[in-house]
Amino acid sequence: MKAIYLFPLTLLFMLYSSCSQEKKTEQSSETMTSTYYFIRHAEKDRSDSSNEDPHLTEAGQARAEHWSDVLSEVKFDAIYSTNFIRTKETAQPTATKNHLDITIYNPNKIEAKSFLAETKGKTILIVGHSNTTPAFVNKILGHKKYGDIDDGNNGNLYIVTVTGDVITDALLV
Repeated sequence: MKAIYLFPLTLLFMLYSSCSQEKKTEQSSETMTSTYYFIRHAEKDRSDSSNEDPHLTEAGQARAEHWSDVLSEVKFDAIYSTNFIRTKETAQPTATKNHLDITIYNPNKIEAKSFLAETKGKTILIVGHSNTTPAFVNKILGHKKYGDIDDGNNGNLYIVTVTGDVITDALLV
């Protein structure tokens, strides 16, 4: 049932992204649009509870490829991931399609103001965890809107757009 809704929503956001990317060339530096796509890592291997840095499962690898397909019409300028195998494996298919290296970030040390300045006018994918992804989105928004992602949910997509002082956001589940 969710797949029925995902396709039209995907098309809507691909169109939105394409339009916002076309507008970038026409904007002054004060009104440049920055677009941030936030996802949680795909399904991780839970077979060894002592392993704190597991690989993705087959389902997780399939989801990582699926993210790459869903986001295929988005031209990313950079891809960020925490320094864990599961997040890097989730980001890699999209990074490969965009001919980009993955930039490692520390979610505990990231400062929204400097991140926004460094990525102004760009389109960025950020891969994190059930707690760090919504926390990072909240930092960009400037207030707490989203709570932690349920541990069984690897499918949220947060999209945050910043144009000047105007910040908009959407959560696709």
